[in-house]
Amino acid sequence: MTKIYHKAPLPFAGQKRMLLKVFRTVLDNIPNDGEGWTIVDVFGGSRLLAHTAKTHKPKATVIYNDFDGYAERLKHIDDINRLRHLIFDKTKYLPRNQKMDKDFALEVIKIIELFDGYIDMRCVSSWLLFSGKHANSIDELKKHTLYNTVRTKDYESADGYLTDIIITSQSFDELIPQYQNKANVILLLDPPYICTDQKSYKMDKYFGMVEFLTLMTMVKPPYVFFSSTKSELLDYLEYVKQYEPHTWQRIGDFEKLSFNSSVNYHATYEDNMIYKF
Repeated sequence: MTKIYHKAPLPFAGQKRMLLKVFRTVLDNIPNDGEGWTIVDVFGGSRLLAHTAKTHKPKATVIYNDFDGYAERLKHIDDINRLRHLIFDKTKYLPRNQKMDKDFALEVIKIIELFDGYIDMRCVSSWLLFSGKHANSIDELKKHTLYNTVRTKDYESADGYLTDIIITSQSFDELIPQYQNKANVILLLDPPYICTDQKSYKMDKYFGMVEFLTLMTMVKPPYVFFSSTKSELLDYLEYVKQYEPHTWQRIGDFEKLSFNSSVNYHATYEDNMIYKF
C-alpha cells in the first residue's frame, strides 16, 4: 500500500497541508476512484496536492508540474540530513529559538560552505532563519540574523511520494492548453501570489500580473483554486462579476471555503479554496 503523506517530505513555501481534509472532500465530486479522469497540478510546488489527489483517486491520471525542482530536492534527502547533523551538533547547546551572536553564526555558515554534498537552501533557511524568512544562497544567508531553530530530527525518506504520478516541467501557459479542451480534466491551481515576495520559489518573480491574467483566460470548470488574503484573487473575481459577465459566466458561481493560517507567531492570514465542477 502506498504511504499517504499528510505534509510534504521537505519544506516548501505555501504547501497546503492544513487544507488536505477538505481538499479530499472536494475531490469526492470525481466518481469511480477517478477512473477516466485527469488531474493536473498546474503549479506543482511540493507535490502535496498531486500526491493527495493520486492516493484519494487512485485510478485517475495525475500530472504534476514540477516547475520549482522539488523532485530533484527529494533525491538528496540523505545529504540534507547529513548537513542537518553537522549544524545541529554545532548548535545543540545553544538556547532554542534565540539569536546567534555574529561570531557563532559565522562558524555555522563556515560549516555550510565546507559541506561536500547537496545544499538545500530552503531547508537551511528553515533551520536558521526566523519563521517566514528565506535565503536563496549562502551569500544571502550571511546578510540575515541567524536563529537556533535547527530541526532536531532527520527528514523521513520520500519513498512512495512520487509513485504513479506523471512528472513534467512546463510553464502553465504551455501545460494547460494540452488539457483544457479534453473531457474529465480538473485543474488544480495554486500559483504564486502576485505582488508578494516570490523568492522562495525557484523562478524568482516569474509570476506577475500579466501571467495571472493569462492564467485566468485559461481557467474553466472543473477547477480547484487556492488563494489567501495575501493574494488578490477574490478581489479580481468581484471585479469580473461586476464588469466582465462573460468571464464570470465561465468561472463564477463557485464554492468557497476559508481557513485561518499563520506564517509565525506574529502574522496570520486567511487561506481560501474555491472550486467549481
